[in-house]
Amino acid sequence: MDSDAPDRRSGETDPGDSEGIGPEDGENSSTERTDGEDVHGPAEPDVDDLLAKLDALSDTVDDPHEREKVRQTISLVERMPGSTAFAERITKYTSRDMAESFVGAVLFALPLLVEGGVFEIAAWFAATTVAGVPVLLFAHVGFVFAAVAGLLYFADFRQIAIRHPIFGFIPRRYAGVLLVSLITSAVMLLFWGRLHEGDPTPLEQAGRIAVVWAAAAFGAGLGDILPGESQGEDLGKFDLDIGDDD
Repeated sequence: MDSDAPDRRSGETDPGDSEGIGPEDGENSSTERTDGEDVHGPAEPDVDDLLAKLDALSDTVDDPHEREKVRQTISLVERMPGSTAFAERITKYTSRDMAESFVGAVLFALPLLVEGGVFEIAAWFAATTVAGVPVLLFAHVGFVFAAVAGLLYFADFRQIAIRHPIFGFIPRRYAGVLLVSLITSAVMLLFWGRLHEGDPTPLEQAGRIAVVWAAAAFGAGLGDILPGESQGEDLGKFDLDIGDDD
């Protein structure tokens, strides 16, 4: 019987050999799995990495119902205990954000409405021209655009996600802050009788609005992002992107 044992042992097959998998194949498989970790994400993912993946998934899902499910999942992850995204990350742009921008714009514009220096600056803008072009006024408007962009997306008060941009490239929050603050500045100057006081030229009137707009835009941006993400329905369906299926 002892003589049969070697035969039985010699007749046994290695599971790895029967499947055609040798030591080298196993090593290659393990190497591929290790290398695949870089393809599927970072070695030590956190909540922000998960939210980034969900954001990308939301933009690729075509069915509105399924897209809403992904957004609900994103909201759930953001509310997870210990998640810094709950306090720092803003993904939606709602009507409440516009209301907060309006409040911030009013608070920052009010001091300038009673300040006579606004008239002097506006007159300076109108008087400084090159070939009839008010270069300083245009430079001031460019400064407002740059300052608002820096406040929202580079000052790092909050992590602002850009989703469903208008026409595919204009961030909704950026456009909303600029428009709300501009309209607020013009209306307040008009209602308070400061837009036509002293019989200014149309260019001086534009300069007055632009001066107040600079402060109002800064206040609108802060009023929007400092409270964090607002509750309510996302205004993504008004993105005006013709190529979007939303």
